[in-house]
Amino acid sequence: GRVRATVKVSRTGSAAAATRRTGSGRGRIPSAAGRRPGRGAEKSRPDLDSENRERSCSPDQGGERQNRERSGTDNGRPVPVPAAPAAMTDSVRSGPQREISYFHKGCNPYAQTGRSKLQTHRVSLNQQIIKAMRLRAGAENLLQATDNTRVREIVLLELSFVNSNLQLLREELETVNGSVQVYQGEQDSLCFPLIPLGLKETKEVDFLLPFKDFIQEHYSESPALYEEQILDLMDLRQATRTPSRSVAGVELLTSYYRQLTPLESRFFPGGRHPHLFFTWYDSLTGLPVCQPHLSLEKASVLFNMAALYTQNGARTDRRSPAGLRTAAIAFRSAAGLLWELRETYTHVPSFDLSPAVQGVLLHLLLAQARECSFEEMVLAGTANRVSSLLRLAQEAAQLSDTYTGVELSSGQAAVQSHVPPAWRHTVQVKLQHYRALAHYLVSIALIDHRLGPLDDAEDQEEVLTGLYDQMPNQLHPLTLLRSGEHRLRLGKAHLRSAIMAHEEALRVQGLCPSLKKMQIFQNILRGSHRRSLAKFTELEQEDDFDMMEAPHIIGKSSQQIEILKPDLSSDKVVDLFQKLGPLAVFCARQRWTAPRKIQLQPAQGGRGFGLRDEAVVRVTAVEPSSSAAAAGLKDGDVVVSVGGTDCKWASASEVEAMLRDGLDIQVISAQGLEAAQVPKSATFCSGLSKVYSQSCWVLDEGKSRKGKKVSKKLSFLNWASKKTASTTSLPLAVDNSIQPGPSIQPADESSLY
Repeated sequence: GRVRATVKVSRTGSAAAATRRTGSGRGRIPSAAGRRPGRGAEKSRPDLDSENRERSCSPDQGGERQNRERSGTDNGRPVPVPAAPAAMTDSVRSGPQREISYFHKGCNPYAQTGRSKLQTHRVSLNQQIIKAMRLRAGAENLLQATDNTRVREIVLLELSFVNSNLQLLREELETVNGSVQVYQGEQDSLCFPLIPLGLKETKEVDFLLPFKDFIQEHYSESPALYEEQILDLMDLRQATRTPSRSVAGVELLTSYYRQLTPLESRFFPGGRHPHLFFTWYDSLTGLPVCQPHLSLEKASVLFNMAALYTQNGARTDRRSPAGLRTAAIAFRSAAGLLWELRETYTHVPSFDLSPAVQGVLLHLLLAQARECSFEEMVLAGTANRVSSLLRLAQEAAQLSDTYTGVELSSGQAAVQSHVPPAWRHTVQVKLQHYRALAHYLVSIALIDHRLGPLDDAEDQEEVLTGLYDQMPNQLHPLTLLRSGEHRLRLGKAHLRSAIMAHEEALRVQGLCPSLKKMQIFQNILRGSHRRSLAKFTELEQEDDFDMMEAPHIIGKSSQQIEILKPDLSSDKVVDLFQKLGPLAVFCARQRWTAPRKIQLQPAQGGRGFGLRDEAVVRVTAVEPSSSAAAAGLKDGDVVVSVGGTDCKWASASEVEAMLRDGLDIQVISAQGLEAAQVPKSATFCSGLSKVYSQSCWVLDEGKSRKGKKVSKKLSFLNWASKKTASTTSLPLAVDNSIQPGPSIQPADESSLY
């Protein structure tokens, strides 16, 4: 009890001290008494991405648990009650709340559900990896700087311990990424689990002080007028850290992504930034990437949108055709987002955002979308005819070939060591299972059916001709269909191939510890194996030594599985900072003078100037002898207020109606555009150690300070397979076989790292 009290007091004191350091700091670190669960000191937040099942995330569900949390008791025992409702992440502000319908909120970050615990574990591993990388960087620097033999021995020993710890952390993170069972829906259907993507974690970003300074410096306006909008933006970003696993969660991330486009135009001029740094953790390796540019934020939000789509698809009830269609659409939408990410953001220094990893994920998502479509066909039923069974066999063969492509892409040297083993084994099990299913369906069609006088011989001949590359024993399709002996022999060959594929799937499933724990794999694989074995046993004879090999089944599908392009247009979002004026004029690149006050004086013959209606109201035709010209009014000035009333969005006729003698107007003049500057390094960051803020860890070439050569070693988490000469040595392999349509071309070599 004393230890807990001491920790609580120390945290309260540190939070209060941080509040004193930041002044009012409403959006930065509230006081310990008024801190809300959606924001606060980094250590006080559990930094998790909550499980978004309806019982913990929907505001109208939750039942008895939420009632106990609101009442503050649980069977007579006190329960800690967060300030926000149990199903929401609260606002960053400590003052009065705004309208509930104004802005989407995320889930409760304190929800102790399966996915939230998984994300909490992921955050803990990220922090441990950062610590270990810092220790290793310091040890490597000391090893290069010293020539003392005793010190070098100690440092080498410490390096071995740190590298061993990093290896353990890496394996543990792979286990977290491979925990697919947590994301599955709660249904009793015999369906293989689908692989979802985990959400990228990020640190909090305080926009308040940097944006206030930028508004005062660049736009010459009072920062206090925009404090509410800045806090709204911080609320929105805070909610995106814990999105609900539903359509509302995707809409939340989409709304924040759409806000980033006008935000970049208003506050991020080329070559400069308002002292903001965005930190995102790699979802596969756990390494942090820190950048002052908004491209990292955009790319990471896009990745999280795709990950949320996959989680929604994995939890969909697949016992009905509607549920299977919903799951397929979710995975196709996720593939569309990843395609947009790969085509738009090609130089983001994060391993999970690299082109090679995106290619693997695209193949995986499209394969799972095809799997859902195949399950829908099976659920609808198949006619017990030769042509129908053979077409279904080709569908299964096409699905197996699709998963074979996933296996090949994930086996590239650039990404092989970082793809979770559970993913690779799941893909191998599925490709073997659906290959066995294709052989089994062909054997059933050949053995259990005969070509009768009422059957459509032409249809069966056409399907059988497209089933193989070459007919076995050079037989004509009609001859094979009419000969019972040839049909039986070929059917038994397909049954043997089906049994071997089933046994291979069971072997691969037994090699993966995480798959061995999932009973659904055992039920499906063993049941399918027993069915094929029982059928073969019925046909087996004692003197049967025919070992004919079944020909390869050509995969063919009647359904086109293509990516769904996302609608990410910023036209559908309301700009939070629209009070600054039209975005085309009042942007970060365009510099303006401070507002000048012009006093209008009564004069004969008019005011001495005109107004032109553009995106803003501009002054035109200023008479040199007029009082307005004497007061400093010039052609091209923009009228921003009349008599203290803002008129940035007003038309020329509206401003004309507001003008009266004796009133003063405020105008600004353009100073030109700021030249965009290309950053020298894609991984540039400030305020963080260079070693752990980059995606690739390299050893400096050269000699030590006394001329001794230092032996170079490959860094532990280096993604490149051969060289470590660049800080952006990410995977270069890109699979261009996935095409969204005829209008989109694959990325060329210039877009690679």
